[in-house]
Amino acid sequence: MAAGRRRVMGRGRRGEGRETGVTATARRGVGGGFILVARIVMLITTVIVGLIVAAILLRVLEANQSNSIVEGVTDLARTLVGPFKDLFTIENPKVEIAVNWGLAALLYFIVGSLIARILRRMGVKSHPDRVG
Repeated sequence: MAAGRRRVMGRGRRGEGRETGVTATARRGVGGGFILVARIVMLITTVIVGLIVAAILLRVLEANQSNSIVEGVTDLARTLVGPFKDLFTIENPKVEIAVNWGLAALLYFIVGSLIARILRRMGVKSHPDRVG
């Protein structure tokens, strides 16, 4: 094959119907990029949900709020669940935090998982050798 030319389709049993050369390499790179971004999105989602759940437990179990770790976790979680503050007003403050913040954690998980799934599918479509 002459230099500068690329093969468009592979030959033989294993390579039948597959793109080879520069185009295929570029597609595999893009597909792998989408899958990597999907994994990063799920990692961030898991960290956010874990932080909110930890803050719920710290508040419901009445952890020492003057402790710097407890204060840092609850302050960060309070920032993340801001739009869900007082969504439901319940007489028991522990239950109110568990419900409102738990709903925020659930919504973060659903949205993050949906975004990651879309990115994964985009990666699989542009990378025909990958499954799932």
